[in-house]
Amino acid sequence: MKKLSPESRRHRRLVLKVAAAAGIAQVGAPFVIKARGEVPIRFGLDDPLTGTYAELGKNEQMGCEYAIDQLNAHGGILGRPVQLIVEDSTSADTGAAVQKARKLIARDKVDFLLGNVNSAMALAIGQVSNEMKTLHIVTGGHTDAVTGTDCHWNVFRVCNTTRMETNSVSKVLFDRYGKKWFFITPDYAFGHTLQTGFEASLKKFGGTEAGAALAPLGTTDYSSYLIKAQAANPDVILFLTAGQDAVNSLKQAVQFGLEKRFHIAGAQQELEVLEGLPPDARIGTWVFEWYWDQPNVAHVPDFVSGIQKKAGRVPTARHWFGYVAVNSIALVANQEKTLDAVKLARALEGFKLPPEVGLMPDAPFYRAGNHQLMPDLYVGHAVSHGSKPDDLFHVDRLVKGIDAALPVEQTGCHIKWA
Repeated sequence: MKKLSPESRRHRRLVLKVAAAAGIAQVGAPFVIKARGEVPIRFGLDDPLTGTYAELGKNEQMGCEYAIDQLNAHGGILGRPVQLIVEDSTSADTGAAVQKARKLIARDKVDFLLGNVNSAMALAIGQVSNEMKTLHIVTGGHTDAVTGTDCHWNVFRVCNTTRMETNSVSKVLFDRYGKKWFFITPDYAFGHTLQTGFEASLKKFGGTEAGAALAPLGTTDYSSYLIKAQAANPDVILFLTAGQDAVNSLKQAVQFGLEKRFHIAGAQQELEVLEGLPPDARIGTWVFEWYWDQPNVAHVPDFVSGIQKKAGRVPTARHWFGYVAVNSIALVANQEKTLDAVKLARALEGFKLPPEVGLMPDAPFYRAGNHQLMPDLYVGHAVSHGSKPDDLFHVDRLVKGIDAALPVEQTGCHIKWA
């Protein structure tokens, strides 16, 4: 055999090392592919992407996506990647929302369900998720029954109840602006329970209901309702509308000059609505469920910066709802080392959100008796222009959710476990 030179021997050793490395890569590759191809943990979002509540639904989706981006960057849930599957529930077709919920659970095999902005849809898809034993977090449907008379073991809610919102602001309105109130109310579950909450406050304080006008969801012309409100001559006109309905009703109220004669107010208000209004229509006393400008609250600047990079705007309460919903499930799943719906639901009872998820002065927690999140509520007034861009609300006081909520025994909730 021909004797190799030292240089040839070095070259041969290099070739053998490369070949060995290639062999290892061929053996190792299937394991890498298998890890990357791990079946993802799926969240299904059933929310409005069209119609009156489209912007609110899209911002909840963005909050979910931001949470999932962060989870996947840090190992996912139980070491598996996380995926979001989104369906447009529409803003007003409850039948469509129910069909989408069934599709997400039965065909898309989602592990968890999220949604809806529309209260009637939140109730309806809560029945579906309960029937199909799927853990479900309601992101933005506020009607009391979700965590009250229609509560389920598998359903939790991030946003406030309507009674929490009315209780947090009613006394301020009564003491400062008068005891005679008129309601402009969207004619479905959300509006009905908001009005009921305010009526309960009026009765408690000894006030008077001057009247009410029920407006269908998606109303564009509010003139007949505004004329009726004006004729009633109240101290306060309460606008219980939301989404694009709130933009239309408040804009037209200012065109009628009602703000010059009556105090304009309501319960739930949103940054999306204030941004959609001309500056002279950014008026009134309201409740925000989360606000982006919170000096000295840890982790809020990081969340604001993250959403700005992803969405090109400051976050709203709707971004926060989506972010909290995904993280609530992820946190308890990683804590309990399971995806079992019953075990996770039990773990969520009393669960307190960490500061980087809660993003408010007092740590929000899920109340065990009815699965309702207990956050802070931000009571204040709208401003035409703030000291910073997008700063269109001045927080006058914070109210703890547990102080605004009805006691569990008064909600009508009686949870029956699977």
